[in-house]
Amino acid sequence: MEGLVAVTIPIFITLVVGIVSIAGMYFGTRERQMLIEKGLSPSEVKEFLKKKRDKNLLLKMGYIMIFFGLGIGLGTYLQDVTTKEYYVPLCIFVLTGVGFILAQKFGATQEDKNPQE
Repeated sequence: MEGLVAVTIPIFITLVVGIVSIAGMYFGTRERQMLIEKGLSPSEVKEFLKKKRDKNLLLKMGYIMIFFGLGIGLGTYLQDVTTKEYYVPLCIFVLTGVGFILAQKFGATQEDKNPQE
């Protein structure tokens, strides 16, 4: 049974990554095509897509990953101390949620500081 699981995990990971990549390319191309069909010139489409990018995306992802890691660490610590197994998923979900909230608040304050960019 373990051999079957060990073989299927890389297959599923490859399939999921492939499907997500193809879907991202398809929908990105479809969005550009719809903008051009609306009558926008290629330069206007390029400008529209530049405005859509989030300049603080990597910093927001960093906040989320830090809190995810803290959730794993705190959950593992609490599991070792109390011998209760539910602390790991609880801490991961709670602290990742806190990370998402803080990342959103940070993004909103950065947009308030620099609205013209």
